[in-house]
Amino acid sequence: MPHRLVLADPETARDVLTFVGRAARVSDEGVRLQASNGVLALTAAALSPRGLFDRTPTILAMRIVHADPELESDVVVGSLAPSDDDERALELPATGLSPAWAGVAPPRGEWRRQGALAASTVARRAQWGISAVARGATPGAGEDAVRALRAAIWGEPDDELGALPRGVAFAADAFGFISGEEEVPVTTAGRWSRLAFRRGHVLVRGPMATGLTPVRETGA
Repeated sequence: MPHRLVLADPETARDVLTFVGRAARVSDEGVRLQASNGVLALTAAALSPRGLFDRTPTILAMRIVHADPELESDVVVGSLAPSDDDERALELPATGLSPAWAGVAPPRGEWRRQGALAASTVARRAQWGISAVARGATPGAGEDAVRALRAAIWGEPDDELGALPRGVAFAADAFGFISGEEEVPVTTAGRWSRLAFRRGHVLVRGPMATGLTPVRETGA
């Protein structure tokens, strides 16, 4: 029998499949499944750098659901499948993934409130960014050029989003976290910021280091 996740109920299992499906449309780097004490945290990278000189920020989408109290897991997978004999269960693939972003974990505590953003503002900035990417993409552009364009647009601090990278709006839109009117709390912990929507969380790690460090003299 394949390994499986057992969730709290069939509705939660469908919710998890929806999140995994959205993650697959955003990237091929999978979803991290961390389960313990009856809680399953699903995390996926909406944006993440690939390579030393990639300026794309690390922006994660997270959804937390109830699971079987005995479920223990920490694995990154590219897909999940419904179980044939239990509507609460999802079957794991035979192999997992090891994306670089999964090794960059946000802190679990000590988050401090910094303010709030209107969900309508987040939605508007997401649509602006999507249009900007579409306008800037030229036919036949290679993967590196497209990634550079996306990094420039989504990685840019946006004044309407409290100077957070515009990519937080992309993540919220792509994972379906924006729903109607909502004031979204913004909290910080160290280098991380978090937008806590009712449907899920968007986390961004920054600021990104740019340029060279000062030259330091050595020797006598």
